[in-house]
Amino acid sequence: MQSVPPSIAMMRDFDEEILRQGELISDKLNLLRMEQYPPNAEKGLRLYSMAEVADFLGVTQNHIKKLHLDGKGPKPLVSPSGRRSYSAEQMLELRSFLDKHGRGDLKRYVPHRRDGDALQVISVVNFKGGSGKTTTAAHLAQYLALTGHRVLAIDLDPQASLTALHGIQPELDKNPSLFDAIRYDEDRCSIADVIKPTNFPGLDIIPANLELQEYEYETPIAASNKSSKEGRLFFTRISQALKEVDARYDVVVIDCPPQLGYLTLTALAASTSVLITVHPQMLDIMSMSQFLLMLGGILHSIKGAGARIQLNWFRYLVTRYEPTDGPQAQMVGFMQAMFGRFLLSAPMLKSTAISDAGITKQTLYEVERGQFTRTTYDRAIESLNSVNGEIADLIHKAWGRK
Repeated sequence: MQSVPPSIAMMRDFDEEILRQGELISDKLNLLRMEQYPPNAEKGLRLYSMAEVADFLGVTQNHIKKLHLDGKGPKPLVSPSGRRSYSAEQMLELRSFLDKHGRGDLKRYVPHRRDGDALQVISVVNFKGGSGKTTTAAHLAQYLALTGHRVLAIDLDPQASLTALHGIQPELDKNPSLFDAIRYDEDRCSIADVIKPTNFPGLDIIPANLELQEYEYETPIAASNKSSKEGRLFFTRISQALKEVDARYDVVVIDCPPQLGYLTLTALAASTSVLITVHPQMLDIMSMSQFLLMLGGILHSIKGAGARIQLNWFRYLVTRYEPTDGPQAQMVGFMQAMFGRFLLSAPMLKSTAISDAGITKQTLYEVERGQFTRTTYDRAIESLNSVNGEIADLIHKAWGRK
């Protein structure tokens, strides 16, 4: 009897081995989640210092302190040393109080959409993985929620990193994804049925799972069906689904998959704004060049089928930037010369604080400042707030505000 070479035998068992390892990783991650978020494995949210609250609200610390001393607004937690801290829910209460009793513009503190303001849909995209796309989308969505906006985050990447950052483990929690609201068969449901709350007040999420990949397979089949318009007009499916919940949100942030497929094209067709993340290295910029050429060609093709992408703005965002790295600084200068106003003026700095927070599936808006060297944390949070504040200004400008 002829023996089977070891290499072939191993190949035959490869499917079973990777399934076993996938289940092992999933079990370990669930144990970590139970340890980090007892007793129900759901994420909570820390308290925010008076300095942070003042920054998010756009007022002085003295103003907040005076409100507390006068018995106005929510009552903060006061430490034995006299430091005041507020929960994210209390920040919303304080914002509402200031909006009601403050002077000037009635909407100064509550930046919700007004009559006639369109829902802002921001797609965060890049063709190349590792550009900081998900980190950017997560911090942007959370920042907008902390500054009083009603936000819906959509994880459109089957790898579900944005979902995991918000405490959801797709293979265990069995949540539906956006695929359930844009699929082509009779099992399609309302987008309202796939929305989940997060630990941030004012921020909801549509989780991702591996089933999202089915959209990439089903769309070309539906598009080839000449008796049905649904497939040929695939690019309208997200925008049509969002109409069902339009009144509930001010901003939608979509974390697109790192590939130029039907999911990304459908997200772009629903977008009012596009944010392209790019790491300032030559190979990444070369990759982005190919991405833009491919994207432009495909968009030009579907334009003939009725796709009209009307953007309020699009911007490039430099991510994982190290200012002391000479070649990176040169690349940023190169990009500034090429893109001009299309490049956000604030780059996202590379920081160990962000990567260390990610180890526990947290963002910088969740971790305590005391867990890091003060200068490291302050430098990272200042960078994040600068980037996200610049994007918030673009959103408000689209609404016609100063």
